[in-house]
Amino acid sequence: MTSVMDSVVYRDGARISDVAIDDIGEVIKQPGTFVWLGLHEPDDKVLQRIQHLFGLHELAIEDAHHAHQRPKIEAYSNSLFIVLKTAQLESNHVVYGETHLFVGPNFLVSVRHGASSSYAQVLQRCEDGTKGLPKGPGFALYAVLDFVADNYQPVVAQFERDFDAIETDIFKDRFDRLVIERLYALKRNLLELRNAALPLAEISSELMRLHEDLVPKELRAYFRDIQDHVSRLVGLIDGMRDMLTTAMQVNLALVANNQNEVVKRLAGWGAILAIPTVVFSLYGMNFQWMPELKWKAGYPMAVAFTALCCILVYRRLRRAGWV
Repeated sequence: MTSVMDSVVYRDGARISDVAIDDIGEVIKQPGTFVWLGLHEPDDKVLQRIQHLFGLHELAIEDAHHAHQRPKIEAYSNSLFIVLKTAQLESNHVVYGETHLFVGPNFLVSVRHGASSSYAQVLQRCEDGTKGLPKGPGFALYAVLDFVADNYQPVVAQFERDFDAIETDIFKDRFDRLVIERLYALKRNLLELRNAALPLAEISSELMRLHEDLVPKELRAYFRDIQDHVSRLVGLIDGMRDMLTTAMQVNLALVANNQNEVVKRLAGWGAILAIPTVVFSLYGMNFQWMPELKWKAGYPMAVAFTALCCILVYRRLRRAGWV
C-alpha cells in the first residue's frame, strides 16, 4: 500500500522488525509489544482496514479520512484520537498540513494530510534514545507532538525576518500601500500559526492530567515540556502581533502628520496669496495711476504695500513653521 510510510513493531522498547498491515492483528496480541504505523493520505479502504485491526471508532475514522479538522483530542473506549495542525517552510513560504493520531495501549497510528514532514526521523530519534520507548506508545506520542512543536520554531523565525525586512519602511512618513498589505499579510499569518500551535498546549495539558492508562505518570514531565515550549511560542507570536498593530498605527499616524504639514503649508501660502488677491481685486488692475483714482504714485504704492504685507505674513508664518 503506497499510503503506508512506516509499520514497525517494538517489544520492550526495542525495534523488532517491520510488519505488514495484514500481520498487525497477530503481532499486537503479544505482551510488551506495540506497533507504530505511519500513513500518508490513505484512501477509504486503508482506513477501514486500520479501523478493523485496532478497533477504532467510526467517527474518528471519518474525521481522519476527510481531514480539515480543528486541532483537538477526543477519547474513545480503547483509544485517543488527536488532531494536530502542522506547519513547515517551503521556499520561505509557510505551508500547513494535518496529522491525525490514534493512540492505544499497544499502537500508535499517524495519518498525515497535506504538507507535513515525514515522521521517519522521529522514529530514528526514538530508537537512538531507547530509554523512552520501553514506556510504550505514550512516549512515541510525545515524540510526534514534540516534533510538530519544534517545526513551529523555524516558521516564527521566518516571520521575524519578514518583519525586520519591512520595519524600515514602516516608519516612513508617506503612505505605501504595499507596506500596509505586507504588514496585514504577516499579521494574518501570525494568527494562523497561533491557531495551529495553541491547541497543542491544551492537548498536552489534558495528556498530563488524564489518560493515565496511555500516558503514565513518568511521562507527564515530557508533555509539560511541550506545553512550556508552545506557550513560549504563542507568547512570541502575540508579542509580534502587538508590534505589528503598533507599527501600523505609527505608520498611519506619521502619514496623517505629514498630511497635516502639507495642509499647513498650503494654508500658509494661501494666506500670503490672499493679500494681493484682496488688493488687486479692490482696485481692478485696469488703472491709470490709482488708487483713489488719480494718484500718480497709486500703482507703485499698491505694489509696495502688497509686497510688504506678503513679506510680513511670510516671516510670521515662517517663525510658526507653517511655510
